[in-house]
Amino acid sequence: MTSDHSSRPRRLLTRCDMTLPTLLIVEDDESIRTELKYELRDEYTLVFAGDRLEALASLRQAGPDLVTLDLGLPPAPEGAEEGLRTLEEILRAVPSTKVIVVTGNGERANALRAVQAGAFDYLSKPIDIDALKGVLRRAGFLQGVEAEAGQHLTTVEAAARFEDLIGQTPKMAQIFETVTRVAQTDVTVLIQGESGTGKELLARALHVKSPRHDNDFVPINCGAIAETLLEAELFGHEKGAYTGAHVQRKGRVEVADRGTLFLDEIGEMSLALQVKLLRFLQEREIERIGGRQRIKVDTRVVAATNKDLKAEIVAGRFREDLYFRLSVVTITIPPLRQRGDDIVLLANSFLRRACEQYRRNLQFGRDASFALAAHSWPGNVRELENSVQRAVIMARGRFIGPADLGLEAADVPGQGGRRLKEARNQVERELLLEALARTQGNISQAARELGVSRPALHDLLHKHGIDSKTLRIDRGE
Repeated sequence: MTSDHSSRPRRLLTRCDMTLPTLLIVEDDESIRTELKYELRDEYTLVFAGDRLEALASLRQAGPDLVTLDLGLPPAPEGAEEGLRTLEEILRAVPSTKVIVVTGNGERANALRAVQAGAFDYLSKPIDIDALKGVLRRAGFLQGVEAEAGQHLTTVEAAARFEDLIGQTPKMAQIFETVTRVAQTDVTVLIQGESGTGKELLARALHVKSPRHDNDFVPINCGAIAETLLEAELFGHEKGAYTGAHVQRKGRVEVADRGTLFLDEIGEMSLALQVKLLRFLQEREIERIGGRQRIKVDTRVVAATNKDLKAEIVAGRFREDLYFRLSVVTITIPPLRQRGDDIVLLANSFLRRACEQYRRNLQFGRDASFALAAHSWPGNVRELENSVQRAVIMARGRFIGPADLGLEAADVPGQGGRRLKEARNQVERELLLEALARTQGNISQAARELGVSRPALHDLLHKHGIDSKTLRIDRGE
């Protein structure tokens, strides 16, 4: 690893030098390194590496903002596999790094593989210095924008966070206020909402904000335990109470003494067990199975259900007196489809978390954001989190699209039902034609105006079926 500062004549460092962005150039050809050093040394602090191991060492030591990467690295410079492996390891180590890959002429397929793997852009040899400088400036600008956007999202998320819940809609703000007030009391709370809306997270928030927060929060899913076992799980048993009861065991109600007991899916509890739970709520005493001693327990109860308990009462499957005992305060969490801007806010929070876990640097494309907002999310927040995590694992480019999320592309508002992809392609084609018209078909000049490399512009022209030579002929040039 060599640094440009070590190879130039010694001089006093200025304030400007200290703030130059760091550029790592991964290139084994000494003549190209010398040329790049001469052309870029006034704009960047340069660090050089000649192979994959040097590149990774430089990445750790110098922390470059940008990287140019020759795909034809030793020990097999005639191929691109070593370069692609280096790209993969750079992005795995520091996902936010902007990497511009350099390929030989005729290696467009490898360049596209690199872009799909996360490279920012690509250039072909021989390197056009002006084009390289333009791509580097664009990459540096985008990196700064992404950093600011990330800080903004983090700030917005922090402002909308309520313990482990996130929400900024008026309905969620009202729920958070209710929890804060109710937490200071010992009243029983019933939380209603569809599966996946975050009922347990809300119950935990209520516990954390209560004077009981130093004691246990004890959850139990009433629908996941067989009826014959649920009574013992709740109230415990004495030694020898039944076959297999070899030792005395406390139940969840007793374990939660001075803490909070969370009864999830309370609507699944049998009528016989509802009677025993009602007795505990009235008397605050329990008897273990097989026991005769009445045990005083100071346990706060929070229950949750995805069922309409009033309808269950009418159907004879839930006791009305227990319902009134449980619902001293009732909180209803809205389904995700009714939470508006919270959908994208939650999705970005899940995206940041998944990118940290899998060491990737991804963003939602505009079409993905529209698709997120348009989907009905029958599985609510749980489904959204799973979709984002899957997208982070499966996405091949830098931007997540609807397909990565397992969603259909949504109609763009104000486009008369037109698909976002169609609208975007039309705008892209118009911009290309305008740039070529202004530059009289000059590819290099048009690429600079559009802020893309020449190879990338050729790809766009091919995509839209535009021939710059034909354009010059049509214009009488």
